[in-house]
Amino acid sequence: MNRLPLSRRQFAGRLGAGLVSTGLLGVVGCSPASSTSGAGQAGAAPGTALELLNVSYDPTRELWKEINAAFLKEYAATNPSQPLSFRQSHGGSGSQARAVIDGLEADVATLSLWPDTDAIRKAGLINAGWEERLPNRSLPYTSLVVFVVRKGNPKGIQDWPDLVKEGVEVITPSPKTSGNGRMTLLTAWGYLQAQGKSDDESRAFLKSLYANVPTLDSGARGATATFAQKGIGDVHVTMESEAYLEVEESKGELEIVYPSVSFLHEPHITIVDKVVDKKGTRAIAEAYLKFLYTPAGQAIIAKHYFRPIDPEAAKAAEGKLKSIAGLTLIDITKVAKDWDDAQKKFFDDGGVFDSIYAPKS
Repeated sequence: MNRLPLSRRQFAGRLGAGLVSTGLLGVVGCSPASSTSGAGQAGAAPGTALELLNVSYDPTRELWKEINAAFLKEYAATNPSQPLSFRQSHGGSGSQARAVIDGLEADVATLSLWPDTDAIRKAGLINAGWEERLPNRSLPYTSLVVFVVRKGNPKGIQDWPDLVKEGVEVITPSPKTSGNGRMTLLTAWGYLQAQGKSDDESRAFLKSLYANVPTLDSGARGATATFAQKGIGDVHVTMESEAYLEVEESKGELEIVYPSVSFLHEPHITIVDKVVDKKGTRAIAEAYLKFLYTPAGQAIIAKHYFRPIDPEAAKAAEGKLKSIAGLTLIDITKVAKDWDDAQKKFFDDGGVFDSIYAPKS
């Protein structure tokens, strides 16, 4: 199922009248885990310092740095008396969800996968129906799973069966902690199911695949460092946005390969209700997330190799990202009833992953 992107009419209709216009919001840099002066929030006393914590997944560090800068620049123009700062937290999506549940006071959660965000809802920190509070089911952008290989693709890696060949080292993060890791496993499973393979045959394939994985990093950025910086592995299975970044930084030493079957990456965003109500940051946190749907926000999303949902932004980004026409793009419904079913079947203790993976000694 391909949800990239909405039609222009659908996009405008789902945006809604409550969206803050680009003229009110806007642009200054804020690095991960640091603060940047900016603007305030209606209802807060003048001069009150406000801080938002955005708990996100690994490959969004550069994206949020520029989004924060853009938001602060325009918003500060209308709220000069109230300073605002941002803090960023990045890691494996599952680990990040657990941190919020355990007490990390995130104003907004911008995690990699729906079940990670919904786990925070199940813990009582996010209100029911959170997916419907923002346009496009709270999805301002999407991505997909691709391969990154060494220059010239010396191992001839083109599709999923190539990952189980003898002598091929595969780099992918742990599906126990990383959204990227879970999508790797689910895409491989979906590929096999589409080939008519049984569950037992699919498990055997996964066992061979993970036998070719020399190390499981806890998050996507750690896996990128293992492959691109440490030079370990022949192929890196990762998200398209991260792939373009590492290829760009490799200066010609790495290449991207699109397999025949990929997984639609849907990183939902939401405010964390219990936190914003406690801190009095609900209004500014909502405005911050709505900024992602503005033309300025969508342009930044495209700049960082994510796929914006606004059709005009997507059209403007043509040529920056490869056309996926002809590629089979699956979602969770192709491998399980829903995300809860997938989590239980594949990733919970005693699930498919535990049955096929033997940690390296």
